[in-house]
Amino acid sequence: MINREHPTDIHIGVPSRPGSSSSGTSKMIHPVDVETPPAEGIAPALPAAAGSTRSTVAYGEIKHFKSWFPWLIPSFVVANVVMLGITMYVNDCPKNSVSCVAGFLGRFSFQPFKENPLLGPSSSTLEKMGALDVTKVVHKHQWWRLITCMWLHGGVFHLLANMLSLLVIGIRLEQEFGFVRIGLLYLISGLGGSLLSSLFIQNNISVGASGALFGLLGGMLSELITNWTIYANKFAALLTLVVIIAINLAVGILPHVDNFAHIGGFLSGVLLGFVFLIRPQFGWVSQRHAPPGSFSTSANNPKFKMYQCILWIVSLILLIVGFTVGLVMLFRGVDANDHCKWCHYLSCIPTSRWSCNTQPVSCMSDQLGDQITLTCSNNGKSSTYTLANATASQIQGLCSQLCS
Repeated sequence: MINREHPTDIHIGVPSRPGSSSSGTSKMIHPVDVETPPAEGIAPALPAAAGSTRSTVAYGEIKHFKSWFPWLIPSFVVANVVMLGITMYVNDCPKNSVSCVAGFLGRFSFQPFKENPLLGPSSSTLEKMGALDVTKVVHKHQWWRLITCMWLHGGVFHLLANMLSLLVIGIRLEQEFGFVRIGLLYLISGLGGSLLSSLFIQNNISVGASGALFGLLGGMLSELITNWTIYANKFAALLTLVVIIAINLAVGILPHVDNFAHIGGFLSGVLLGFVFLIRPQFGWVSQRHAPPGSFSTSANNPKFKMYQCILWIVSLILLIVGFTVGLVMLFRGVDANDHCKWCHYLSCIPTSRWSCNTQPVSCMSDQLGDQITLTCSNNGKSSTYTLANATASQIQGLCSQLCS
């Protein structure tokens, strides 16, 4: 073994992104200062230069973060696809509507584009399957709708957009942090999105996994902040992530998009990220795994930095207080719009091209002999239609189509 001069510093190679190693863990190579006893039968090496300490720098490999096999996020994708299939089966468009899209699919065919341009079921079917309806949550104590709405989608286009995003974002996070933490982050963020949505969206139903998806984005942002010291390209990663989040939130100001679910999920995800996605400092990990004698006994690197601990405590308190206050307000029937007159602009900004009117749609039927009169009220406008020989299920379908 060759003797070398004692290095003045110990340099640790930090991967630009933890969890990137193909062998199952991310690793680093660092020099370790060890004593080198002379081998038997071999003359000792020449004296070291004056002022230096004779030693050998051995290079050791330290395993840092385990890479998990992602199975939970793909399972969530399958569950959402299955739920849309069940919803379309229950919807049974040929039985309940006069016309359907893709009629060759039979009872799995879609509602007309005028009623649902996303290639999906009717609003009444979504409500029956567990969509978020504040009136039923508050007055009929159907609290489970805060959770079931996360697994329903308005149609094929809605499902594809959400599930592709879930695969891109979720698998990477599950590989790095495991199914337990990412699963809890996803579910609790989705609940936070449903909670904020139910406080502001009082007249319409809401479905979709967007709140949970924004929770994953929020978790990525807080993970970057709390583990700031282990990133190589900190500011580039932060700028990229902030731009992605800003663009997605900006899409939420369009009509018929529940941006309150996005905001609630994002805020929940940010706080949960500080709690669930905190990593030990590299100095502590290196000291723990390095061979005996390689680090000075005076070195006592803390497992977490002070700012990490402060963020953990503050985030946990805000989560508990926020969810408690939100649930109390919800079950007391509080309309948050009464306390924030401008907050509705966070979900929809009216322009000359579209309206943000969210008045409920009503449809009343009056039968005289074989003739049926439907009176629709939508956004303050009323229309009357006269029909003949229609069953009750067909009347329901016609109300959804004509009054939408």
